[in-house]
Amino acid sequence: MVNYKHLYFKLTTNDYSLTTILGSVNYLIIKSNLNEKHKIFLIIIALFIIFSLLALNTYANVTDEVYLVTIKGTIDLGLSSYVQRALKEAVSSKAKAVILEIDTFGGRVDAATQIRDKIMSLNIPSVAYVKNRAWSAGALIALSAEYILIDKSASIGAAEPRPADEKNISALRAEFASTALSRRRSEEIAAAMVDKDIEIKGIIEKDKILTLNAEQAVKLNFVDGTASNIEEVLDFLNLKDAEIVYIYPNWAENISRFVTNPVVSSLLLSIGFLGLIIEFWTLGWGIAGSAGIISLSLFFGGHIIVGLAGFETIILFAIGLLLLLAEIFLIPGFGLAGISGIAAILASIFLTFGNIVQATYSILIALGVSVVGFFLLVKYIPSTRTWRKFVLSTEQKKELGYTVGTKDLQRLTGKEGIVITPLRPSGIVEVNGKKLNALTRGEYVDSNTKIKIISVEGNKIVVEAVAVTDKAL
Repeated sequence: MVNYKHLYFKLTTNDYSLTTILGSVNYLIIKSNLNEKHKIFLIIIALFIIFSLLALNTYANVTDEVYLVTIKGTIDLGLSSYVQRALKEAVSSKAKAVILEIDTFGGRVDAATQIRDKIMSLNIPSVAYVKNRAWSAGALIALSAEYILIDKSASIGAAEPRPADEKNISALRAEFASTALSRRRSEEIAAAMVDKDIEIKGIIEKDKILTLNAEQAVKLNFVDGTASNIEEVLDFLNLKDAEIVYIYPNWAENISRFVTNPVVSSLLLSIGFLGLIIEFWTLGWGIAGSAGIISLSLFFGGHIIVGLAGFETIILFAIGLLLLLAEIFLIPGFGLAGISGIAAILASIFLTFGNIVQATYSILIALGVSVVGFFLLVKYIPSTRTWRKFVLSTEQKKELGYTVGTKDLQRLTGKEGIVITPLRPSGIVEVNGKKLNALTRGEYVDSNTKIKIISVEGNKIVVEAVAVTDKAL
């Protein structure tokens, strides 16, 4: 039997190009004594053999690919999105295997279960390589892989949930046990990593959470061996010459991982709440409000990318924001619209987190930080040189014509006056020879502009420029 692969390699190593080969075959056939039909037939057969050899060589030279997915740092929904995308790409590219390099203290259980489910559904070999540690949610991810290799200095376990109530422990214990069983590992050892009530003689005492070092894990056959680097993992898979394909998080996944971090989420909410509080205090819209909106947009945007927030939360947040803007610009005072707006925004945040306990903690922390920050700003900012440029420094004394009383203010409705200090939207106006604190509905009115009082609510006097009123009429 002719070894076509060997024949092809022999031809190519002797510097025979495809053109040379075709030309030589054509020359031999033409110079032969065969009739025209036989010559054409032989040329077709020669072309078929040559192109078959080319195809065979191309197939023979295809390098096996192994995808490397890094699971490092806090396990969150952004990481879950990245891992699922990487695994999907590995399957579509027909990779020979997937290596999951794990180094994590843990993180969100829901994110870990998403990754676990995706790994369990793979139709290609998967290897969890525990580089330093696979604790908590990281241990569940490692257990879901077909093989586990561990660095000699690494450890795996410590998966007690927080809060450690019976409901969470029961659910996570069953998840660990079933995952271990499906991969032919000790379900009892896996469960002991979650539940401190489980006692295994010679391994773990009661009231302690199980964490195994590399030596213990190998001795108990809980892992498939040790490895010091990726090359040793490839050697374990008998794919030493395979090409490693590195999959990295994209920009959207990096942003979502950052903003969905519990600390960052609370910080963004704090800035958002503080900005809105300042805007209510100043009765206008400026840098603080814009910073607040940007922070809240980053908060929601990050959760949208990872699929935790949907359109309903964005719509609810937008409704709340519009109600707040209406309260600031269109409706004097603070009433039903403002309260409804705050309620809608809080509801959208609860829906975004999806976890009532975590949402409550984050909102309380954010509110606490924003309130403390607001009082610190009120106390220290007014004394700064920059602040004095934006406020009226003249003392409003009675002998200068200022008044602070509320008696008979209702009678001023419809009266006209002049702007003393620019209304931004609040400032000082003079009506009937008296200087009064007043505000507009959001528009800016310069000094020396004629105004009319359109309503009085308690101490709050709402005015508008006469020119605007005349134009409207």
